[in-house]
Amino acid sequence: MSHTIGAAPTGHGRPGPPDRTRILLSVPAAEAAAFFPPDTRRDLAELGKVSEAEPGELNTPDSFRAAVEGVQVLVTAWGFPRLDAGRLAAAPDLRFVMHAASSLHALVSDDFWAAGIPVSQAGAAMAPAVAELSLSFTLSLLRRTHRFDHALRSGSSWETARGAERAREIGGARIGVVGASRTGRRYIDACRALGAPVVVYDPYLAESDPLAPLSVALPHLLATSDVVAVHAPDTHETRGMIGAAEIAAIRDGACFVNTARPSIVDMDALYAAVSTGRIDAALDVFDREPLPEGDRWRALPNVLLTPHLAGATADSRRRAGRIVVEEVRRHLAGEPLEHALTREDLERMG
Repeated sequence: MSHTIGAAPTGHGRPGPPDRTRILLSVPAAEAAAFFPPDTRRDLAELGKVSEAEPGELNTPDSFRAAVEGVQVLVTAWGFPRLDAGRLAAAPDLRFVMHAASSLHALVSDDFWAAGIPVSQAGAAMAPAVAELSLSFTLSLLRRTHRFDHALRSGSSWETARGAERAREIGGARIGVVGASRTGRRYIDACRALGAPVVVYDPYLAESDPLAPLSVALPHLLATSDVVAVHAPDTHETRGMIGAAEIAAIRDGACFVNTARPSIVDMDALYAAVSTGRIDAALDVFDREPLPEGDRWRALPNVLLTPHLAGATADSRRRAGRIVVEEVRRHLAGEPLEHALTREDLERMG
């Protein structure tokens, strides 16, 4: 195994001297400027010698080996090659991986965890943005904005457009939140700030958790909520958690919001309920992405659709870039990381 450039070997997980640190920045070109505007890029460059490579350019063994030669810190994002045994062997100086996005499932492997390399991610940057879109969905569905807009755009008369079911205010609506994730908590805070009564289902809520008094069983939440908002992670336990029976339990006239993951929901059963007009829905995630042009969801008048961009605001990207810089700085200074993940964390969070 080769050593950190110009320094004694530190071993996986031990930082080398900042003035000798080599950092590989590998973020898709279309996102690089959003994550790393000039001031953030400058601050990253102050931590070490930064080189850049497009994730898609690193898929061959030779290109990967050339890019990671001598690199101690990897800054990754979507599309970066999976860090398996072969790629780890090509990066013997690697000491830290900082993922600028959220999910690590496609990036890390059993071999990565066995190597003991610390890894952190910037998913916390997206929580306010995702919660805000979920709140926007909630307000729009309750106010029937989607139905009014569709009616007017499709040529319905003024009177017909006004004939949709009367709108609701969030302060008088009961909000049911599935998953007390960091995004779910931001959404709960926003709904409560607007006067909405909130209940939450999350089997991992501790009795000491501030949200514990809001905890209810999932069947009760589904049957009594005016809005059901999904904020659970994608894990083995949550996949298919809201199936046909659960969707049937949602009361007539309710609204369903999903800015989390489509795997949590039986999308066929949801479509069956929404297409009859029994419930309305707002979706940012789909079981087929990109959503085909002729997809069944596109034609429904009682649905709000966005193309899986809940977390992709200008603000969230800038926050993520700052998290990257601060976590790299902490690693090099030997300080505790604020956003580090273990294998157990990843299995729980999805």
